[in-house]
Order: sequence, then structure tokens, then C-alpha cells
Amino acid sequence: MKFGGSTVGTIAGLTQVLSIVLTERERWDRLLVVVSALDGVTDMLIEAGSLAQMGNRRGYRRIVANLRTRHMALLEHLPLGAAERGALQADIDRLWFDLLDVCQSLSDEASGVILPPSVISSLDSVVGVGERLAARIVAALLRQNNLRGVAIDATDVLITDNVFGNATPDIERTRARVAANLVPMLDRRIIPVITGYIGATRDGKPTTLGRGGSDYSASVIGMSVAADELWIWTDVDGMMSADPNEIGGARVIPFLSYDEVSELAYFGARILHPRMIAPLREHQIPVRVRNVFKPQQPGTLIQQGSVAEARESTTDAQRGVLKAVTAIQGISFAAPMRGSLASLMVFVDETLWTVTRTRAEVLIAAQSSEQSFICVVVPTTAGLDASHGLRVEMGDRLRLRDDLHGWTVDAVSVITVIGAQVGERSDVTATILRALGDIHVLGIAHGASHVSMSVVVESDDSDAALAALHELVVSRP
Repeated sequence: MKFGGSTVGTIAGLTQVLSIVLTERERWDRLLVVVSALDGVTDMLIEAGSLAQMGNRRGYRRIVANLRTRHMALLEHLPLGAAERGALQADIDRLWFDLLDVCQSLSDEASGVILPPSVISSLDSVVGVGERLAARIVAALLRQNNLRGVAIDATDVLITDNVFGNATPDIERTRARVAANLVPMLDRRIIPVITGYIGATRDGKPTTLGRGGSDYSASVIGMSVAADELWIWTDVDGMMSADPNEIGGARVIPFLSYDEVSELAYFGARILHPRMIAPLREHQIPVRVRNVFKPQQPGTLIQQGSVAEARESTTDAQRGVLKAVTAIQGISFAAPMRGSLASLMVFVDETLWTVTRTRAEVLIAAQSSEQSFICVVVPTTAGLDASHGLRVEMGDRLRLRDDLHGWTVDAVSVITVIGAQVGERSDVTATILRALGDIHVLGIAHGASHVSMSVVVESDDSDAALAALHELVVSRP
């Protein structure tokens, strides 16, 4: 079970977490818990690390002090015995001191101080502290209630490559670490409470898996222990037909296939990490997305496509049911020219990697005899504010490239409709385009998995396009 930041950041949320674990302990012989940092903590830690890298000691110390106050205030209201509370406070204070040491190291590097390799730090060493704090709090709460909870730092079990900020797990080495460190605990009915989001390289350097990476951690670890199911506990009722913060009439989707949820996650549904689906699909591990505050609700079940479709009527599956619509930021490039796009594609990929440590995985392109257009999706793992900074950076770099003269860069939105057979039926495509009315469509693409269709629109038209297509989703029989 993975618990998100909104579920572990308050007394009410932690009370629900405890209740759920106590209940499920009676049903399952082996339970494994993965936790995120408290809501907003990772963003504050990123800011602290950035200030440290700039040598701003006052800035990062202020943030660390505020975070300590927040966590200690939470601890004060937890129903813990004196011994458990004292041990937890001491453990957490050690983490704060370690964090300040890392920030000091980053600040010294920024000031030009020559440091030995053994103390040189990275931003990943800072931003992963939030999960380490949350794991210790949850484990202490479990122990106080007669459950054998043990906080585990994923740096000891989840081995990754050395792409700091957006690392990829080394599946085979992670399996070996999990078999040696976690499986014996599970066999003894211990409940490991593992930090999400973070891992480490083969030589022990801390890494992170990209924004929202706790889901990815849960997926890889669940696969490594051959889990029967993976449950994602959040603060919404399941996967929704649209972001409920943007569309008031969004509704829960009872069943999704791996392909459908993979497209949903990539194109903007922030409940799940885009890369978490592949390990689950490979090993056919079902996923349930549920509301920690409404555990009686079934939420959304995600599993193999044929099984998911069987839970709906065969007629619905054949008709091409539309299930959801998402919006995600993109960056477009346009030029009054034709010809090869190779130089621009290399430029886009290299700049995206330099700025966000992500690759240009999804490109939407269109060309005519005199015009060329490309749109690159800015993945959610790059962060909520990545689009603006990336557009500015790409514009600045374009002006320095004589070989790319004539290209203009702009912010756009990519609106994606998800559903069975969306990419295979021309009548569904026509229906989607009719629903957009007079909204200017800059580009169109069908997903290779045949469960999505994306349209690129100007940023000012994003809200109208999203609303129009969601109305189509909820009204289509």
C-alpha cells in the first residue's frame, strides 16, 4: 500500500492510515507500506536545496526551521507513548542535523570551498528527506498500536542509475536487495514502511525518481516482492474523468486497463506516476486507487485490458467508450519552411534533458509544403512550473542557433481523450473534433496503444477545450 502526502500530513489522515493498516493486517499475511513526504514538503526542500546551491545560508536555514516546526507540531498531537515519542523526536532531529550538514556542503561548494569527494553532496540528498521523515512517523504510529512497523530508507533497497533528479530503477539489483532485506521481514510479519521517491546508485549516492516518484517506488518494490495487489491511497475517490480541480462534474472511473491509465498518467493525471505502470503490466499486478478518507468506496481498479473491458459491457467496449480527458502543458515550435526536422528534434531533446532531466518522449508533428509544426509534451515529472522556464530557455537558446533560424517557440496545451478503441475508430475521432467547435486545433495525434487521441490547442483555449471534451465524455452513451 502506498500512502500519498495528503494522507500522512495531518492527524486526521494519519488516523485513517492507521485504521486501514490495522484492518488490512487481519486480511493479509504480508503488508508493505510506501509513504510520500507530507504535502508541500518536497517543494520546500527543493527550494532549500536551490538556496544552498546559491550560497544563501539564511534562506535554507529558515526553510529547514519551518519544516522542523511543522513536523514537531504533528508529533505533539500523535497518540504516542513517552518512550516512542522521545525516540521518534531524537531520530527526526538527527535527520534535520544531517540535512543542515548537506545544505552546508552545497553552500560551501557554491562559495568555491574545495571539498573532499566524500562530502560533496547533491540536491537529491536534500529533497529525499521528506520521505524519510514520513516513514519514521508512520512506523512509530504502527508500533504504538502493536504492529511491527519498521522504517526503511529506500536508499538501501531501491538501486537506480545515476540520473539524479529523474533516476530509473535497476530492476535486477533492486530485486536482489529486496529479497535480502525486505522479504525476510515480510516472512516474520513485520510491516516495512518504505520511503517513496528516493533510491541510490550502486555506490550509495542518493537519487530521486522524478516528481510523484513514490508511486513508481511502490510499483517497483511491489513487483520485486511479487505482490498480489498494489493499492494507492490518496485523497480522491479514484481515477477521475478529469481533474476535479479543473472540472466540477468529474466522476470516478470504476475500471481502467494498463494502457488507458498509462496514457492518463503521462498526459496529466497526477494521481499516478507515468512510469509506474510498466512493471505492473509485465507481472500482471492489479492496482487499486482509493480514497483514504472513504475506505468503504471501491475506487478504481486497474488491470489487464481484456479483464478491465470484461467488467464493462461488451457493447460498450466495441462502441469505443470515452473514459477521461486530461490537459498537460506543451511547447510548440513553428516555422514557415519545409524539410528535415532532425536538427530541431536534437535541439529539443538536448535542451529538455539539460533543463528537466527528462527526454522528449512524446512529439506531435505536422508539415505542409510551406509550414512545419512540432509540439513536445512537458512531462509531469518535470514539475508543475517547468513549462514556463523551459519555454524561456528554449527561446534563448534558439536565438543563438543560426541553423535553426526562423523557428518560433510558444506555450500550448495538449488535451487528451482516453478510452477503449479511441485511436482505432474514425467516427470517434470525428465526434471529438466536432465537440471542439471553433477552437483552433494546432495538431492531432492518436496514441500508438489505440486508447488515446490528443489535440494541441493554444493555451488560452485550454479550459474551453477541456470542458467541451469532458462534456462529451460524460454524455456519450
